[in-house]
Amino acid sequence: MKKLLCLYFLAATFIACQNEKDKETTPATETDFKVEFEEYKLDNGLSVILHQDKSDPVVAVALTAHVGSAREIEGRTGFAHLFEHLLFLESENLGKGGLDKMSARVGGSGANGSTNRDRTNYFQTVPNDALEKMIWAEADKLGYFINTVTEPVLAKEKQVVKNEKRQSYDNRPYGHERFVIHKNLYPENHPYNWQVIGSLEDLQNATLQDVKDFYNRWYVPNNVTLTIAGDFDTAETKKWVDKYFGEIPRGEEVAPLEKNIPTLTETKNLFYEDNFARLPQLTLTWPAAADYSKDSYALHVLATYLSEGKKAPLNSVLIDDLQLATNPIMRYSGSELAGEVSLSVRANAGVSLDSVKAGIEKAFDDFEANGIAEEDLERIKATQETRFYNGMSSVLGKGFQLAHYQIFAGDPGYINEDIKQIQAVTVEDVKAAYNQYIKSKNYIATSFVPKGEANLALANAKPAEVVEEQIVNGAEETFDPSLAAAYERTPSSFDRTIEPPYGNTPELKVPDVWTEELENELEILGIENEEVPLVNFAFTMQGGQLTEPENQSGVANLTASLLTKGTQLKTTAELEEALDLLGASVYVFADQENTTIRGNTLARNFSKTMTLLTEILLQPRWDSTEFELQKKEVLT
Repeated sequence: MKKLLCLYFLAATFIACQNEKDKETTPATETDFKVEFEEYKLDNGLSVILHQDKSDPVVAVALTAHVGSAREIEGRTGFAHLFEHLLFLESENLGKGGLDKMSARVGGSGANGSTNRDRTNYFQTVPNDALEKMIWAEADKLGYFINTVTEPVLAKEKQVVKNEKRQSYDNRPYGHERFVIHKNLYPENHPYNWQVIGSLEDLQNATLQDVKDFYNRWYVPNNVTLTIAGDFDTAETKKWVDKYFGEIPRGEEVAPLEKNIPTLTETKNLFYEDNFARLPQLTLTWPAAADYSKDSYALHVLATYLSEGKKAPLNSVLIDDLQLATNPIMRYSGSELAGEVSLSVRANAGVSLDSVKAGIEKAFDDFEANGIAEEDLERIKATQETRFYNGMSSVLGKGFQLAHYQIFAGDPGYINEDIKQIQAVTVEDVKAAYNQYIKSKNYIATSFVPKGEANLALANAKPAEVVEEQIVNGAEETFDPSLAAAYERTPSSFDRTIEPPYGNTPELKVPDVWTEELENELEILGIENEEVPLVNFAFTMQGGQLTEPENQSGVANLTASLLTKGTQLKTTAELEEALDLLGASVYVFADQENTTIRGNTLARNFSKTMTLLTEILLQPRWDSTEFELQKKEVLT
């Protein structure tokens, strides 16, 4: 293996995790990345996916229910997210707070969950001697939980969710924006018309029977995927899965929802005076293809090209030429039934959003005239490839993705095809996606402006309908949290109240660390593994905030931030592009005692990344314009 001779000039510590020998750059299409797994179903319909990874003595367990807000009905929204909360409170055999207590006791990473439009998942990583305990606990969620939800339990959790909505949506800048967009982008009968968190009125009106009916309909084995990834014995694990999940009854059959991309018959122009916003924000949203469709990959590239990087058309026009904003963001968001492309521009204070829209149109004109260059396409695909592998770098990440592909791509094996689809996007695909979904197409325009500054909104915008909660003192239900829930236990063929024992004590496999010291006393350390084709690196130099001269507080981090703003041979934009083309990212920061350069890159491009890192360190640009921009960013 090549050592990092390019770093000879500084006394520092270098740590790298490398999965393959350094080699010359190879075409992205030649990747042979593959995740091995086993998939099977229990008689009750539970999908089980097992992935072996012996690198560490840990196991990630994830339970994913194919139910999100899209399975709700108008007037009964917020139930999917409500269960994300309820399922952590209590179950029949773990007791009140049993999962969190057990997780802490066995050394788990912390039980957690998330909800979106199409699925709800529950997950954590534990030492592998606690795997049977986790399978026992996850089975309790699915078959031995709902009886523990009583009127006091529901009343308490309603308040928790309502407070979450108030904090995360109602009382924060631009918090109502997605509500306005989705109410106008999707028709009333579309499952994406409402927010995942639901409405406060629906939550307040929900009865205990409503909640139980929702759970009994969707939290059934034939609508759930159990993923186990890590270091475990397959035969033993299958026995445990069958023991704890096998007798849970199959539920009513769940019919798949059809793709449902909305059609806008006109462009809608709406504005809202936001009590919490301090700057005007314009967002344009177009309906688009669903996730994992061929167009979805091209739309990812399109959004990235138009808005990310110094030379991106939107940045070039809105930031450099017109100086109207600081960070335009365009992204494609794909879901099971439909997708959307959104472009958000938070303008500078006092800037009319009509001028921002004119700038956007100018950037689009530039794209229509020049398209995307092959080199730009390749650098974006390289960054997407790195992002894909980063998502697979832990057993939990691989577990998540296997379940995701099982549910939404119809096959967990798509984990080995997704990267190929990313790499297959062509210049023609990107142009076609723009023409099909953006050019001259109707969209939703929202102008969110500070209170009293409606004049900054787009011309002819109409007031948006926003439901704001009326706060009434004493309106909340009262409950006694100390009361224990009384409920009837669900029958089982064995005593589930007995917690399974620990397995064999985990055996930590400490990786071999190679070390070398160069003639100039540069110390190098490295670890090799074969999980993903990436190299992670960190270069640490003595000297941080404590070494700053008197009356120059902040100069250490200001210096660190400027190191990635070009070199003597490359402008900021050219350095960004050079890193992207390698699938590399580099971050520099200073703490109290050290300055650290950290990053990662595609393994096949490791040598070239190190050459570029040498240039960054030995030939910094110290650009005066970037210096002023960095100072302004810190001050604002």
